Amino acid sequence: MSNKILSDEALNTLFRSARSHNAWIDKPVSDDQLHQLYELMKWGPTSANCTPARIIFVRSEKAKARLKPYLDDGNVKKSMTAPVVAIIGMDMEFYEKLPKLFPHNLEARSWFAGKPDKIHETAFRNSTLQGAYFILAARSLGLDCGPMSGFDAKKLDAEFFPDGKIKSNFICAIGYGDASKLFPRGNRLSFEEACQIL
Repeated sequence: MSNKILSDEALNTLFRSARSHNAWIDKPVSDDQLHQLYELMKWGPTSANCTPARIIFVRSEKAKARLKPYLDDGNVKKSMTAPVVAIIGMDMEFYEKLPKLFPHNLEARSWFAGKPDKIHETAFRNSTLQGAYFILAARSLGLDCGPMSGFDAKKLDAEFFPDGKIKSNFICAIGYGDASKLFPRGNRLSFEEACQIL
């Protein structure tokens, strides 16, 4: 199968025209859309196929009320008015699933078990990658995103991941953004400022 270059329209949807949204129109996101989103994002690569990301989709008013106390003030309105807020977490016991996910090397679990620094490094890096795939998957399905830091991770984790096995990485509002509320687009670094070819 040869790789095809995406159309300009598709590249605009994913990158050039896409924006991080802070305000939302009143249009729901369905269970089916959330399933489609995950079914796309799950194919993104991670090291040893470890796929540590775990997601809670906060959509109901009851669930949003649980989330609200742990958000920084600047993130409350844009989270509470979004159709859905996804908590992108990282499973700190991801290595227990490696016999299923990486079966061609049954020693892979031993690379991590009992090694907390290696576990954290791998879980954080790869759940962050998966979070980026999440954003691209959402955009490809016609949804807008508003990724955020700015929350009390320890308290949020105690509320939504009480067994302690999963830690939050970041949160991401998803829905249909209100383009009239966007800030002017920020600058980006040029190739020369950010890259080297050696």
